[in-house]
Amino acid sequence: MLKAEKAMKTIGLVGGMSWESTLEYYRVINQYTKERLGGFHSAKVVLYSVDFAEVESQQHEGRWDDLTRLMIDAAQRVERAGAEVLVICTNTMHKMADDVQGKIRIPVLHIVDAAAEAIKSRSIKKVGLLGTRFTMEQDFYKQRLIRNHGLEVIIPEEKEREAIHRILYNELCLGEIKEQSKGTFRAIIAGLKARGAQGIVLGCTEIPILVSQDDYRIPLFDTTTLHARAAVDFALNGS
Repeated sequence: MLKAEKAMKTIGLVGGMSWESTLEYYRVINQYTKERLGGFHSAKVVLYSVDFAEVESQQHEGRWDDLTRLMIDAAQRVERAGAEVLVICTNTMHKMADDVQGKIRIPVLHIVDAAAEAIKSRSIKKVGLLGTRFTMEQDFYKQRLIRNHGLEVIIPEEKEREAIHRILYNELCLGEIKEQSKGTFRAIIAGLKARGAQGIVLGCTEIPILVSQDDYRIPLFDTTTLHARAAVDFALNGS
């Protein structure tokens, strides 16, 4: 056990977007570390948590350059604190993952890659993507799934995207869970399945608070859990 303990790299987390999903990252990372190593083992973690009110307002004002600077600053703080790999605990802010990688020496583990490996392991070729409007509508997420991993990606219709975005920011990011919103997600996922989706990417780290695989037959890919587990695998194995 001592050998495994010494070998584990320190995982750096940039969280707070929202803190509810960052809490889940921390739980999964430590739970999976214990599964891998046993005994009293837990993960070596450095966490820098931003103020989500600042992030949310800049997102909706389209101030992506300011947000890029904020994320680079957060990542550099985590690196200086001793992290050996970086995990950005949110899907949407992977919009600037390449810019962040260019300003730090430690590797950034991309959430899309973690999701894509799980999707491909199930021999799935076509997925539906759920997330914020930024994630569903902009290219930074979809195109990485398409170009880097050869997947076909479809997104909900316009009114459905509006509903998802509203539920994420007005409810889940505030820790609110409503049965009506569960029904909304069920209908949207059914629609994506009818359009040929073989699996659904839960491309916002808050969605698993509301949506569970137990309620669906179609495979759901929980990016929070997949990303967190990928971080532990990297910390232990270097890949």
